[in-house]
Amino acid sequence: MRKILIVDDDQKTRTLLKAYLEKNQYEVRLAHDGAAFLAEFQRYALELSLVILDVMLPDTDGFALCKIVRRKSNVPIIMLTASSDETDRVVGLELGADDYIAKPYSPRELLARIKAIHRRTGIDHAAPRFYRFVGFTLDAVERTLHDGAGQLVPLTGLDYQLLKYFVEHAGDILDRNVLAEETRGRDVGPMDRSLDVQISKLRLRLNDDGKQPHLIKTVRGAGYVFSADVTTGQG
Repeated sequence: MRKILIVDDDQKTRTLLKAYLEKNQYEVRLAHDGAAFLAEFQRYALELSLVILDVMLPDTDGFALCKIVRRKSNVPIIMLTASSDETDRVVGLELGADDYIAKPYSPRELLARIKAIHRRTGIDHAAPRFYRFVGFTLDAVERTLHDGAGQLVPLTGLDYQLLKYFVEHAGDILDRNVLAEETRGRDVGPMDRSLDVQISKLRLRLNDDGKQPHLIKTVRGAGYVFSADVTTGQG
């Protein structure tokens, strides 16, 4: 399933992206504003493998659409922003977006981000669907996490991406820049603590003691390691 819904108010951009992505074997639906997007989303929600939201739209904004989508679906979301303000990008990610791209961007860069998200989120059906560790079950298709009692553990888009990468690389020492590139699409500087903050939030969701974590351990000077035993399966 490789159907993508794009909302952007610039006709030239929509036409260019549709042609480029279709040439790369994606089915593309287009919308020019929020109302048209919601109509298309309602019609195709169960068929979509990804949604691309422009932040600035004539009748609403991408943040509002992101919230609506997340209330109804776990479909991956990429946000397009013309703003250089990192606050806009962080807001989108906290609302449940999976990635963002700053304008101007190339179709080739967008395609690379789409492929990366599809790999991470299990659109490739050869990848395992379920990852199980210390009573938790991560579902890579539904993008959900349940604890040992079967209760749903709420995850943001960033939480999910980070946890998915950890369970896929359990036991490996993961460099901070690798984690940031996989989950945020960029490196982190030596003074950037955003990744560490996100890991702290994920530890809380996993009931992993921040002072003496047993799941996500800090390896001083090297990065992080997911220390739990992980089993995988399709059912």
